[in-house]
Amino acid sequence: MRYKHFKNAGVDVSALTVGTWGIAGANSAGVTWGDVDTRDSVAAVRRMIENGVNMVDTAPIYGDGHSEEVVGQALKDGYREKIFLATKFGSYISHYDGKSVRDNKYNSVEREIDESLSRLQTDYIDFYIMHWPDVNTPVEETMAALNMLKEKGKIRFIGMSNSPKELIMEAQKYAKIDVIQPPFSMVNQSERELMEWAETQGIGTMTYGSLGAGILTGAIRECPEYDPKDMRLVFYPFFKEPEFSKIMELLKTLDAIAEEHNKPVAQVSINWSTQKSFVGTALTGVTNAEQADENCSAFEWELTEEEIKRIDDEIKRLDIG
Repeated sequence: MRYKHFKNAGVDVSALTVGTWGIAGANSAGVTWGDVDTRDSVAAVRRMIENGVNMVDTAPIYGDGHSEEVVGQALKDGYREKIFLATKFGSYISHYDGKSVRDNKYNSVEREIDESLSRLQTDYIDFYIMHWPDVNTPVEETMAALNMLKEKGKIRFIGMSNSPKELIMEAQKYAKIDVIQPPFSMVNQSERELMEWAETQGIGTMTYGSLGAGILTGAIRECPEYDPKDMRLVFYPFFKEPEFSKIMELLKTLDAIAEEHNKPVAQVSINWSTQKSFVGTALTGVTNAEQADENCSAFEWELTEEEIKRIDDEIKRLDIG
């Protein structure tokens, strides 16, 4: 396993993070990642940790708290002490009307932390991350709540996800920002400039969507007919035309490189992201122990500069990301 240093937090984090959105099941709005088996999910999380991964990421909105509960189970028996635990706040499904809510108010942050601690069966969160901006709450108020939680020992570090540079800079006036969590992969480089800036600030980066919701593993070769409420259709554009056909064309280049190394395509995708200096750790979802082993084995080798250029040239030619 490779490790990267998060300067502001002062900790070394594995280049892969266990992403747990995909093991959450359906939320109360009916949005899902498909069928999941809790026993397999627990085994997958633990296998990642056994392979040297020391960061696990979750959020209360994932399956209305089910993801946090599964993570809590996985971190029993001494696994909690081996990792940094990240969860989020400010985004959840309303029990009144089933709609998504964004609430970063002081009282909401204070309430959510205790709910997450209970589901995760832990006394503290390492990285507590604002999931989305809330236009109705000044960031000063949100940061005040997070500073209070740090003083109480309920959280160690502060993070912001899905946030523009301007909002992060505003938040820096009131609190030390230790990490950001933007999307980043071959098929989505929209936040690259933000990540490069964060590197200059000592802010660690946790990138999500690292395998493009699975499309960059090479396992999907025909456009799948997902349920309309499947998260891969709801949140990502990759399984619709024209993006799907473009990515299938990109996979030909990834296939060739994978074959040259006798490695799976997923490892090519993982190395392409994690070999970048501005990528601290890449979230990858796993649903079983075999996937965990395959993803972690990516760090037994590296892409050459020429191979990275081949991929980048093809991404540019196809106008992807």
